[in-house]
Amino acid sequence: MRGIPRVTGTRGSLPGALVSVTALLTTGLLAAPAGAAPSRPDAAVRSVSVDAQRHAQQFWTPERMKAATPLDLVTVADRVDRGSAPAQGRKITVDPTTPKAAPVDAGVMAFPSGGGQWTGGGAVLSTAGRVFFTYQGRTASCSGNAVTSANKSTVITAGHCVKLQGAWHTNWVFVPGYHDGQAPYGRWTASKTLSTPQWTASEDINYDIGAAVVAPLDGKRLTDAVGGQGLAFNTGYNLAMYSFGFPAASPYNGEKFIYCSGTTNRDFLLSNDHGMTCNMTGGSSGGPWFTQFNESAGTGLLSSVNSFKYNFLPNRMYGPYFGADAQNLYQTAQLS
Repeated sequence: MRGIPRVTGTRGSLPGALVSVTALLTTGLLAAPAGAAPSRPDAAVRSVSVDAQRHAQQFWTPERMKAATPLDLVTVADRVDRGSAPAQGRKITVDPTTPKAAPVDAGVMAFPSGGGQWTGGGAVLSTAGRVFFTYQGRTASCSGNAVTSANKSTVITAGHCVKLQGAWHTNWVFVPGYHDGQAPYGRWTASKTLSTPQWTASEDINYDIGAAVVAPLDGKRLTDAVGGQGLAFNTGYNLAMYSFGFPAASPYNGEKFIYCSGTTNRDFLLSNDHGMTCNMTGGSSGGPWFTQFNESAGTGLLSSVNSFKYNFLPNRMYGPYFGADAQNLYQTAQLS
């Protein structure tokens, strides 16, 4: 993969090692106060003006979407804070919101799978989508997913899919159900983008989680149009998960909806992330990881997102642990 950045750090048997990492830009509603997140530092929020939203809606033509390139993560040396493991709280789950007309199921897929096109059906075909934005003057892409939320307008993605190198991305849109340059459910522009305070302050890979609140489109709110997946926080490690995304770096081109599945384990190198066997590439960042995923219904509990890979483990994907700070981010987004 091109543009491989460098991460320095130590853990276990790797003292002073230079390790390469590639980011892959490639039970009811959680409502305040009953399900409020534990007290944590405030999530960072960027508001987007109505004029900027209108510009983003017009900017993303089918041609620009097809031409967008995956965003490589810049150097994050000394930004893996081993003293800052994600804070945990009580286990919280949020139920999926089933769309009114979910796509037809096409059969059971393989588990485990190291990567392949999702030929099944279910709600994930409409809740997941590509994220497009402008970064340093160029068009770029990630992945994301609509979730159940009080505002019916919340998308979860990776932190570097909303902000990188101290700059918030512009022209940010979410395109659920994307395929072949088409936007079957429309282009949903962000009215707010958010990230964890740890990612915003130092781009700590343990907290590479982002969110967006999207504006209504044609008089509808997002999850009324496409449905929303559930979420889970503080549910531990070593779990059976499915991950999804729109990888756009070789051998993929961003036009196919790809999935991986398997039992995860905790990263034993530089992060506190989940790890899964997966061959997805740049452009898949921010795509959802589900626990309790039902292949027939295409629904599950979003428990992490595609975040990064070590270059010497090209078939291993990592995603951040959804602890108290991820819960706080979600709570801030859904109440915005």
